[in-house]
Amino acid sequence: MFRYMLGGGDLPSYVIGILLSLPIVFLSLSVHETAHGYAAYRLGDPTARNLGRLTLNPLKHLDPVGFVCMLLAGFGWANPVPINSRYFRKPRRDIAIVGVAGPLSNLLLAVVFLLLLRFVGFGWLATLTFETELQFNLAYFTVLFLYYGVYMNVTLAVFNLLPVPPLDGSRIFYVFLPPRLYYKVMQHERTITLVVLALLLLGPLSSLINLISSLIIKGLFTLVGMPGFLI
Repeated sequence: MFRYMLGGGDLPSYVIGILLSLPIVFLSLSVHETAHGYAAYRLGDPTARNLGRLTLNPLKHLDPVGFVCMLLAGFGWANPVPINSRYFRKPRRDIAIVGVAGPLSNLLLAVVFLLLLRFVGFGWLATLTFETELQFNLAYFTVLFLYYGVYMNVTLAVFNLLPVPPLDGSRIFYVFLPPRLYYKVMQHERTITLVVLALLLLGPLSSLINLISSLIIKGLFTLVGMPGFLI
């Protein structure tokens, strides 16, 4: 499951944000789901590999309803990679490893976008002289695209690490629950999911995600020598 917010309140800014964000969304969800499948494969579960899900082809991971929700509401989900825990030697531990693989892959992807932003957007492009407005706009949208790559992947990682089902963080959280309590939580998974969606739409959960994401992003920009960076 993934979530992002687009800047700009007017229609042209929103459309530009969508056009810049779609390639990042496709890449990010593909990396996320492939990371789940690859981690499961390395732990002995060949299900994702046998179904052709160890690929960055977004068509293999796209969920139509989740995609429409992404466009209309700013959050959505991919088609989850199937995992068969019967192949795992230590099911609870290995499920947690598979769960953390997705958010971790997005944090690594955010770092890649950040380095490109630092050394291309504010390195190479900063040395150029723009003779036309088109050249300037192309440079600006390149910087904006790379920034979106950082922002959206950090937000995706933070969102999925929330310890509530069906998010990846719940798989990690379940490792620390006694078996009896684990099964009780699983009985109410659908209700918990609906509550999470409601909190996301109403705002409280969105505010928490934005706060944590902003702190992480500020820390990353500080590490690469870009404190106080703003688009």
